Amino acid sequence: MQLRVAGRFASTTIAGGAFEMWLQGQRVTSVLVVFCAVLAPAAYLLLMLTILLAARRSPMPQWTGELVRWLTHLQVWSMLEVVMLGILVALTKIAELATVDPGIGMYAFGAVVMLIPAVMVNFDAREIWLRVRWTEGG
Repeated sequence: MQLRVAGRFASTTIAGGAFEMWLQGQRVTSVLVVFCAVLAPAAYLLLMLTILLAARRSPMPQWTGELVRWLTHLQVWSMLEVVMLGILVALTKIAELATVDPGIGMYAFGAVVMLIPAVMVNFDAREIWLRVRWTEGG
């Protein structure tokens, strides 16, 4: 995101903003931002991809059940909607004072905000779980 106001220019990313919070002494907030806006969504998508690739194999690997369990834990922490809402509120408030250019990163972030709920709605963890238990003989 780029911001222009009164002849001054600033550019940052979500990770860059969290790093700046860290430098200004707001360590807990910066760790939460990095975890909830970067690490948890990335891990969620990586786990989902791994589970879906494992589901193509017959029989399914036994470790797939553990990944499904971790996936449900990460679902709670992937709070991209909250981050996006905060960004939109900040942009609305600052729009009168400055020129804001969201950049390609904001559009990519918006795409991920739409992708994760779509994946959550269409993924049936119970079906995967039943297939894993069946391959283990239970």
